[in-house]
Amino acid sequence: MSQTAPLAASVLELAEALIACPSVTPATGMVFDCLEGQLAPLGFDVTRFVAGEAPDGPVENLFAVRRGPAGSRHLAFAGHLDVVPPGEGWTSGAFLPERRQSPGGEMLFGRGAVDMKGSIAAMVAAVADIPADAGTISFIITGDEEGPARFGTVALIELMREKGDIPDLCLVGEPTSVNRLGDMMKVGRRGSVNIWLEVEGMQGHVAYPHLADNPITRLVAMLGELDAIVLDEGTDWFQASNLEVTDLTCGNPATNVIPAKASARISIRFNDLHTGEELSRRVGEIAQRHGGTARAVISGEAFLTQPGAFSDLLAEAIRAETGIEPELSTSGGTSDARFLKDLSPVIEFGLCNATMHKRDEAVATADLEALVRIYHRVVLAALRS
Repeated sequence: MSQTAPLAASVLELAEALIACPSVTPATGMVFDCLEGQLAPLGFDVTRFVAGEAPDGPVENLFAVRRGPAGSRHLAFAGHLDVVPPGEGWTSGAFLPERRQSPGGEMLFGRGAVDMKGSIAAMVAAVADIPADAGTISFIITGDEEGPARFGTVALIELMREKGDIPDLCLVGEPTSVNRLGDMMKVGRRGSVNIWLEVEGMQGHVAYPHLADNPITRLVAMLGELDAIVLDEGTDWFQASNLEVTDLTCGNPATNVIPAKASARISIRFNDLHTGEELSRRVGEIAQRHGGTARAVISGEAFLTQPGAFSDLLAEAIRAETGIEPELSTSGGTSDARFLKDLSPVIEFGLCNATMHKRDEAVATADLEALVRIYHRVVLAALRS
């Protein structure tokens, strides 16, 4: 299959061309060639660059913009071309897109069909016949959303600020729909922080505990105190924050030795009542009381795009094409919207997420076509608002 698709290609052909480019995170090269080949004929000025160094880089990114008249509105589409590893057991090749009939209608199979090459194809198709003088449209596309995400969308935002291309609104094509296309959009996300805990002890013989210092005992007490914390009861827009123990390690092969060190890892997903820094400090103080240390990595802060004009125009487009009233939600994990919210108001909306990250990932072709129409309506409404 060609790495590019012709200007008059359908959304299915656009999606198939992208899926046919293997792009396990971090994605580079061929899949970006493909997207550039889809956007350049539509009049977009495409900038591609590589950012970062090992171990979390290098990462390829793409920013494409078609500028409208001076002072016109600017809508940005955002997303990622990288995908998670396909794994084994696919009915057909993960990067060999295939259309198949199913009881519910035709499906398009392939890694990235819903997360999120299908949405990116719908974005391209949606803007194909939007006149250039309608306003400014841009694409913020990274090759590293599924990975560490250190040199992806963050670097794209820096580039956009340097160029002065700051959008009025940003729509991220993550697969937010649950049971039917259009039943949910994301107007915010909880924040995320992972914290590595460690307690140093003194190795010794289990028969002589007075000559040793067991770090496991102190680590268990630390984790017990952390587990007992009730961070909050949730808010009008967010579920309650939660703290989970995600790893516990000692690595002691001997049955008669008190180990010298014990470690654990916790993950906190938090709402907008907290910040990553505040939670990291709180956990660090508890770790210190038990003679341990804490090293925190904040993946993103909680945010909310206050429901209003932006969510209203998106909801209207969804209703017009599907007859569904979308739920406004902040559920789920993190996405690159956590970075984009510093650039402009951001909302996420895309395909049904039932098969994302699974083998035999697939999208209903009717949903892809409907998503094009929804995105087209959003572009027109956003540029004239």
